[in-house]
Amino acid sequence: MKWTHDDFFREQSKGMPPLIQADLTGKTIIITGANVGLGLEAAKHFATMNPERLIVACRNEIKGGEAARGKNASNFNRVEVWTMDQGNFSTVKAFADRAEKELDRIDYLVLNAAVATYQYNATVDGWETQVQVNHLAPTLLALLLLPKMFDTAKRYGTSPRLVSVSTNAHYTVTIDKEVLDAPSSLKMYSSEQYSTPKVMENRYQSSKLVNLVSLRSLHYRLPQTSPTITIVAVSPGFCATSLTRHVPNQATDYWKKMKEVAFTAEEGSRPILYGAFKYAGTEEEERKIRGGYLFKSELMEVSDWVLSEEGKKAEDKFWAETIEILGKVDDRVRKVVSECLVTD
Repeated sequence: MKWTHDDFFREQSKGMPPLIQADLTGKTIIITGANVGLGLEAAKHFATMNPERLIVACRNEIKGGEAARGKNASNFNRVEVWTMDQGNFSTVKAFADRAEKELDRIDYLVLNAAVATYQYNATVDGWETQVQVNHLAPTLLALLLLPKMFDTAKRYGTSPRLVSVSTNAHYTVTIDKEVLDAPSSLKMYSSEQYSTPKVMENRYQSSKLVNLVSLRSLHYRLPQTSPTITIVAVSPGFCATSLTRHVPNQATDYWKKMKEVAFTAEEGSRPILYGAFKYAGTEEEERKIRGGYLFKSELMEVSDWVLSEEGKKAEDKFWAETIEILGKVDDRVRKVVSECLVTD
């Protein structure tokens, strides 16, 4: 599928569908990047649906304090603020350790935390920030929490959901052939030498594309019948949030037009809820959305490049490299792959 500027403005102008509701009695939800923006608004919605536990992950105590203030202002119930900085693998591992020890179940894992910058910066782990925050770290968290989610599926007869917040901007980019042909594509893609100012103009979009194709690889490696986990990628559309705070030249006419049709953070949070609740219930219903890409409230085809032969090559290569990299970050990754996933 192609996505043009005309498509963008048309769909933004149509508005967002109303909020979908569900009864979350007894359920546990984890949502990352929940101190501001879409994550905070989604957490507010989840909180009104009577969850047993609602875990909001924030980068640090200061951000956690912001989430707590939002909680108090919005009458959150049963919300817990846990710290995790996706720019530091050790905190992701610590978060997963805590979840394993303290949570009886995980019904919904919402991978929302992301960053968009236009200058090269490296994390403490040595990766370009967006490569780690938008791809490697959320994948690490998902893999480390898979055993608990599978246990939830088996013990409660449910289909836990992993909802990854993606972007329609993935339609506008591809991955350079020189990156795909490199011996280690992710290392080259993340390197300071490759990350020129021109490349960094689209790093957010391309890093989300890398994560999207890797997420598809994870979906294909999950058991396709219950007990299993349902993976859904969702796009919130273009929203007026702090994610765009580093975008240069926002005074241009084009950016002014974009801002005029931008969704609010609350509106942009609604697709997250659709990703969590739509087609829930029977196995037949779940199969409709497993591995799907959802915009607003409807399933859409991913980009032509993702579906192309080159896209499939990227999917397989990024998956293999991601597992190799994360397996060195945490020994449990390889165990999860061998015990929870269908091998090639």
